[in-house]
Amino acid sequence: MARTADIIARQVEHMTRLIDDLLDVSRVTRGLVKLNRQPLDLRSVVEDAVEQAYPLFKSRRQQLELSLPEVPVGVDADHKRMVQVVANLLNNAAKYTPEYGHVRIAVVRDDAIVRLTVTDDGIGMAPELVTRVFELFTQAERTSDRSQGGLGLGLALARTLVLLHGGSVRAHSDGLDRGSTFTVELPWHELPAAGAAVVPADAASVRPGRLRCLVVDDNADAAQTLALFLDAAGHDVVVAHRAAEALALASARQPQVCFLDIGLPDLDGNELATRLRALPQTANAHLIAVTGYGRKEDQEKAIAAGFDHYFVKPMDTAKLVNLLGVLTGQARQVGEAATSG
Repeated sequence: MARTADIIARQVEHMTRLIDDLLDVSRVTRGLVKLNRQPLDLRSVVEDAVEQAYPLFKSRRQQLELSLPEVPVGVDADHKRMVQVVANLLNNAAKYTPEYGHVRIAVVRDDAIVRLTVTDDGIGMAPELVTRVFELFTQAERTSDRSQGGLGLGLALARTLVLLHGGSVRAHSDGLDRGSTFTVELPWHELPAAGAAVVPADAASVRPGRLRCLVVDDNADAAQTLALFLDAAGHDVVVAHRAAEALALASARQPQVCFLDIGLPDLDGNELATRLRALPQTANAHLIAVTGYGRKEDQEKAIAAGFDHYFVKPMDTAKLVNLLGVLTGQARQVGEAATSG
């Protein structure tokens, strides 16, 4: 059973990645991708992308070399989308490089341009493929032992996202079995001075210690599973199965974090979020949507209703752990500041 469960988990993860890529392509082609641009150090983008792609390099026993400047390299970009760009380039390099091969990623600044290159010593490309490698559903010819699955979407998405950032991307290869190089160029952007970071406005609303959490879901099993997870992470949890019950608990318990299902029987989750924002006890609480509705318009409606974060079921527990860590850290900092004051 354990081995079967591992197989199912791997296949579901693979299928989820394919569906996510297809959804991204759909959003891009319909002009629905909205960038959340801000000044970023491109080095941090590369480090996050490497963290995502590293398991593939490790499984193929490949050597990944990083060449990053010692000083920050500023760009004006959407962090999540730029990580996606770099991770797609790295995954592409790993897939088309044999075991024990080498991949190098480098970042340099050239006056007003920031240049990122991903170079491999893999199977390379014929000239006719170089000219269309960024087209949708394009893949190199591979023998069966090099088959990695996928739909040929990664490079097309990378190019589109780079173009949306005002940059450019190109590919080069000296021919078959002579490796490939992918180059991304973005406008350089001056970063704010150190120490000028802005503390989130809602940080002061988070209290120190264990987070007080409210879970609202009409599915008893789903609610209990999430509650057990939060309890195991060391937080205080109360559960409601209806919106009316949730509002009563919110007034009494003053939760700092609320996990809300959207499809509730007595009140829409978005309306519940609006009402929680109107309560003084939860006006500054972190509202997290946990729902099966994953369309772009569903997310936009939820954000407009007052949600801070949006999780599509089944929840990505790794992302949830990271988010709880951030919220707990904010709560601790605010508590220390209040004590010292």
